[in-house]
Amino acid sequence: MPYEFTVDVLFRFVGQHVPKRERDANSGEVKAKFTNVFVKNLAEEVTEDELRNLFAPYGKITSLAIAANDSDESKPKGFGFLNFEDYASAEKAVEELNDKEIHGKAIFVGRAQKKGEREEELRRHFEQLKLEKMNKFAGINLYVKNLDDTIDDERLRTEFAVFGDITSAKVMKDERGVSKGFGFVCFGVADEANKAVAEMNNKMLVSKPIYVALAQRKDQRKQQLEAQYAQRGASRLMQQVY
Repeated sequence: MPYEFTVDVLFRFVGQHVPKRERDANSGEVKAKFTNVFVKNLAEEVTEDELRNLFAPYGKITSLAIAANDSDESKPKGFGFLNFEDYASAEKAVEELNDKEIHGKAIFVGRAQKKGEREEELRRHFEQLKLEKMNKFAGINLYVKNLDDTIDDERLRTEFAVFGDITSAKVMKDERGVSKGFGFVCFGVADEANKAVAEMNNKMLVSKPIYVALAQRKDQRKQQLEAQYAQRGASRLMQQVY
């Protein structure tokens, strides 16, 4: 079980700088030579002795524990950790026992990760999902802002429906359910989305002229703004020269 310690001593360490490429390589080597294994999706009836017998054929186990519920130690949390004496045993156990069915449940067996590693892996996973979603709707998803507070999802859909089939229309709201003044409208095809941009941008809706454009990723908007600023700078320079 992990523990947290507080030490009231200030340490100063000065060492040779290690380039990121070498740090990444060392990190990969450490990951390749793991000995600590994480097991989850365990049925409630699985005991530590049963888990030890399951993993024992793969090598010498130096420690093993199934996490207990804080409020009721008789009810396990469904996951645990075990440590092998060498990484070859741990690697073999992961390869052969991951997805093995125990008491009707397929268990997950993998290298135990530190909190920072898990968070980084989750971050990369969510970023990838976000990128895939943006790529899927590229050219058909519209960003609409400067919306009047009275505009809801249905009104937004109605205003844009004349241009084609809308797959979704959503006004973004805060935690109190109040409109944030912007939303998204997604069409089925790019031609319909482009026509909506051309005809709806700057159109008066209730009491405000709305802004309509193709939705972009943050990095795309940044690149576009940088290009615009560079172009303006070049234009001003040309005017000064001539």
